[in-house]
Amino acid sequence: MKTLKPILLLFIAVLLTMTSCRTEDDVSIDPPVEETIEANSTVAILMRSVAINDGSSDNIIDNASCLSIQFPFTVTVNGITLQIDEEDDLDDIEDIFDEFDDDEDDIIISYPITIEFSDFTTLEINSEDELEDFAEDCFEDNFDDDDIECIDFQYPITASVFDESNDLIDTITINDDNDMYDFIDDLDDYEAVTINFPITVILADGTTQVINSIQELAVAIEDADDTCDEDDDNDFDDDDCDNCTESQVADFLTGCSDWYIDELERNDQDLEDNYTGYLFSFSADNSVSVAWDNQTENGTWSASGSGNDITFVIDIPGFEDVNDTWFVHEIEEEGNEKEITLRIGDDDELEFKNDNCN
Repeated sequence: MKTLKPILLLFIAVLLTMTSCRTEDDVSIDPPVEETIEANSTVAILMRSVAINDGSSDNIIDNASCLSIQFPFTVTVNGITLQIDEEDDLDDIEDIFDEFDDDEDDIIISYPITIEFSDFTTLEINSEDELEDFAEDCFEDNFDDDDIECIDFQYPITASVFDESNDLIDTITINDDNDMYDFIDDLDDYEAVTINFPITVILADGTTQVINSIQELAVAIEDADDTCDEDDDNDFDDDDCDNCTESQVADFLTGCSDWYIDELERNDQDLEDNYTGYLFSFSADNSVSVAWDNQTENGTWSASGSGNDITFVIDIPGFEDVNDTWFVHEIEEEGNEKEITLRIGDDDELEFKNDNCN
């Protein structure tokens, strides 16, 4: 028994030495179970939906919300050739389309182009037929698709990756939606993953919200869903007043006098010529006066709501073609020229214009 004692002491000493060699960095860290993100979990699906590539911004060209055309590319719009280098350039296409209401708008894409799908994969295509084939695979116009566009992540975001021993083995930096989509798609490859909170999300109205946990993130995404117009339709002309406000409409109209009717269409009839020489002046007290041929008539106006849901009510005795509850469709200003477009449905339109508003 005496001969075994030194051996036993030596074994214990070696064991202690091996244990003490583990550095601080190697210490097992148990990631909080409630903060881990698991593949196919509710929060993972929500995060993926926020990160999906939204293809609706260029529907004026491809009529497909599940894919987008990569910049740069060239199109010919009503005979005018445009280089499209960024999303803002798409407004130039709409401006050409809006120039005349009674013409046939035409857009021709110069091929080849590269299209990007909702999962950020890309493909070069060489013809209109190919583009139409892929567009037909998208959801129908106004279909409730998977992407959530009313909230966005503010990048960069970092995530911690743990192995089966709960050792921190990697830190992933997520810089954009493509990275986030791939990160969620690869969750099965990791034993455990946590997001390093706090993170910040951006809401549809431009405000931000600080998120401190997985639970808060899930609630924020669910609350934000359907709080904005995701514009997943092919009506390129229905989002021109997304950021309009009631006070903006009032300031716009009352800031100058002598507006004239540039366009008036009711029941498929063009009526603007009936109001040549009629000048409308809107006042801050919600009164409106019309002057023509040494005559004057007074009435009322009001605006209420926000965004694309601002109603504009006008009531002037004797002006039945004008009197109605309209929706503010668009406000435009270029130099001294201002224009406000009102609509009812897809057909009736009233457009006030002012060429000398200082």
